[in-house]
Amino acid sequence: MFKEYLKSIVIALLISFFIITFVVQAFYIPSGSMLPTLKPGDRIFANKFIYRFREPRRQEIIVFKWPVDPKRRFIKRLIGLPGDRVKIVEGQVYVNDKPLEEDYTLERSYTDFPEVKVPKGHYFMLGDNRNNSEDSRFWGFVPQENIVGKAFVIFWPLNRMGLIREEN
Repeated sequence: MFKEYLKSIVIALLISFFIITFVVQAFYIPSGSMLPTLKPGDRIFANKFIYRFREPRRQEIIVFKWPVDPKRRFIKRLIGLPGDRVKIVEGQVYVNDKPLEEDYTLERSYTDFPEVKVPKGHYFMLGDNRNNSEDSRFWGFVPQENIVGKAFVIFWPLNRMGLIREEN
């Protein structure tokens, strides 16, 4: 009987390890940098396999290894794809000289940001709470290999459970 329990536990651990490594992973939101979309204390799942089949898309919310310290995980909205030119003028984000429609932000940025070109194999990320977000404006671009997964659902707290809104 003990052997059967042990076998079941080992199988459950192997399945859990496989799922966390390749399929989905839970993350905790510690700050208000993604308000109003994600709130401090939210717990979300990130899809870790989607980018094996397609490239990340503009305005998706992505979990990634922070370029400054890859042991830490950040979550931000993808604004600039490789080759894009990104700037902020009077609080309005422009991508390739076109204003980006963003009704998910808490408020427009108080500061301008000079135009940058996103290098090949990198992404430009911004928090939805532009005036309280440490993002690509401060530490630069996110290398493609740092991307962990696409945030897709809030599972805690229960009163906020649901799919994460990404686009306008």
